[in-house]
Amino acid sequence: MGISQQAGCCKKPASPMNTRAALEVVRNITWTIVLLTSTAVTGASGIDRVSANLGHSTVMTCLNKTNITMVTWKINPKSGGQCSLTYLKGHKAEKINCSNRINWRSRPDWDQALEIQQIRMADEGNYTCEVVNADGNFHIHYHLTVLVSPRMALYCDDHGNPVCEAETVKPAAEIWWVPESNSTPRADSHDNGTVTVLSRFTAQSTSGKNPTCTVSHATLNETKSIACFPSHRHLIPCIAIFVGFLMIITFEAAIYYLKLHGYSHFRYSSEEWDSLQDLKHLKLASNSRI
Repeated sequence: MGISQQAGCCKKPASPMNTRAALEVVRNITWTIVLLTSTAVTGASGIDRVSANLGHSTVMTCLNKTNITMVTWKINPKSGGQCSLTYLKGHKAEKINCSNRINWRSRPDWDQALEIQQIRMADEGNYTCEVVNADGNFHIHYHLTVLVSPRMALYCDDHGNPVCEAETVKPAAEIWWVPESNSTPRADSHDNGTVTVLSRFTAQSTSGKNPTCTVSHATLNETKSIACFPSHRHLIPCIAIFVGFLMIITFEAAIYYLKLHGYSHFRYSSEEWDSLQDLKHLKLASNSRI
């Protein structure tokens, strides 16, 4: 009994300072995990993806920071060499290897946005804006994708079926029919990088309505309607057969008519011809007697 009491007397209560330190360690570890997770997520999605139509213009903004001492746009296009735009406070802006289509949107001392005019396919690529001020260096990254509107064509094939085509670079267009078609669109890739999507309308019945083709694309949503009829190429044999059949009927009708009306007249003419021959012979005989 005495031993247990003595052992119990030897235990010291936990110090408030030690508990506070342990909690601080746990708090620091938790914040470290949160910061690492946030950094990983930010790094995975740290590129802003922008798109622009071919031939149009686009603007990419830089970070909104105060007391900026230097701004630099670093451009790494899909094809061609790198180029850069740099502005140092108190100095003239500098451009290296960039075309006249790529420039500051306005004065870089108060507007650091980048503008690209008459966008081309070669402008696709990565764009980075770096800002320097008293607090450090800051970056924003963009990836530019150039979109090309499809060229739409709607026509009738040799069998009189509506055909809808959409040719573009990327992304490939989608084709829909109203009423719904039984056929599946076909996509053909070409050496020049374009993709042609072709859909041939085939359906049980159009219910008296002209088939309507809709081309859906990131840069276009166009609808066209067309009415197709059997091709003249296939009508020519049908017309030839009809004309031949008509000629046969006409010929048989003429023969039948001659049998009814022309044969008796022909026979009467033959009898007259025989009588004329007899008269001729009699005349010759009388002349010989004279």
